[in-house]
Amino acid sequence: MKQGLKHKYILASASPRRRQLLREMGFQFKVIPSSVKEAADPALGPSQLVRKLAGQKAADVARRFRGKKYIIIGADTIVARRGEILGKPRDSRHARQILNKLSDSIHFVYTGVALIDTLANKKIVAYEKTRVKMKKLSPAEIKYHSGRHLDKAGAYAVQEEKDAFIEKIDGCYYNVVGLPINLLKQMLKKIRSKSERQ
Repeated sequence: MKQGLKHKYILASASPRRRQLLREMGFQFKVIPSSVKEAADPALGPSQLVRKLAGQKAADVARRFRGKKYIIIGADTIVARRGEILGKPRDSRHARQILNKLSDSIHFVYTGVALIDTLANKKIVAYEKTRVKMKKLSPAEIKYHSGRHLDKAGAYAVQEEKDAFIEKIDGCYYNVVGLPINLLKQMLKKIRSKSERQ
């Protein structure tokens, strides 16, 4: 690949939080959500699962742009507590169950990130893990919050003032939001370097 050839970016996710974070990083990009279903695989641990799903999402969108100058960004986030993987709630009842489990306990947020350079046919995948402590929620708080974030792993959104029930975060805050920015920057640098060496 020629030195200095500029890529365009595609976010293979419908997440408004990921879109916002990329914009705040100064990226110009298209949004083309992947059609991959976020199905859990009991044979995989949390870090393996998020890497697999992020890779599948990026690959699903990348197929449409082979040979063109794009970097596809795929991501998948899950919450895990005591070995149990908690994804997005199916409905408000399921959200209540998730919040009951997370209340007054420690859980971990995992985000897998996959980048695919569609011109150089290069792919890299990595993940971020963050430790989160949630305060004890009352039954009324759990009921109130159970219908607010059905599109979010763990049924909460750490960046919202109304969801100010996280006591402590050890690790990347942006990972809990849904996209680990520092990891993404490192990966972009790596994949650009790989592409330029071709």
